[in-house]
Amino acid sequence: MTDTSIPRADESLDEEGTAPVASGDDTEVEAEEANGAGREKKAPAESDLFRQSEIAADYVEGLLDILDYDGDIDELVSGGRPMVEVVGARLQSLVGQRGATLEALQELTRLAVFRQTGSPSRLLLDVGGYRATRRKELAAVARNAVEKVKEYGESVRLEPMSAFERKCVHDVVNAIAGVESESEGVEPNRRIVVRPLD
Repeated sequence: MTDTSIPRADESLDEEGTAPVASGDDTEVEAEEANGAGREKKAPAESDLFRQSEIAADYVEGLLDILDYDGDIDELVSGGRPMVEVVGARLQSLVGQRGATLEALQELTRLAVFRQTGSPSRLLLDVGGYRATRRKELAAVARNAVEKVKEYGESVRLEPMSAFERKCVHDVVNAIAGVESESEGVEPNRRIVVRPLD
């Protein structure tokens, strides 16, 4: 098995296109399995999703005020998912090392939405374009892993990643014929293995 490393998050790339979110991220898939997958869930209406993004934007704006940070906040719905994007200077500390602070802020923001709506949210929070940049880096990592799998015929294990990062890699790998990807391990050491299809 071959190990590969992921480029650092502070290596900058251009903006992303939003990928479809049909399969959800790993943690959501696991939660559905634990709660009895197979039951059909009604998808939230577009207006409900936008309401979630508005609630989240208000919460994030309050945090920025408390921290005395300036940033423009956009709320939107993309790929059937509420999103909040914060853009501005001096926001790197809200992202943290490899997005750890951003992940924590996203969870807090999801809790704020839950508190007001009473239902869980799949809200995606982005600060300073970090997720857009990271998605592009991870696409390159995924393609590199696929090339190694096809060249050597052996599985490739990637380093541990967050649920967001794993979803980005799964999306790229699953779009390429002849290979498959699977997550293994337990948080925070959960990682992806890319292997040849039999």
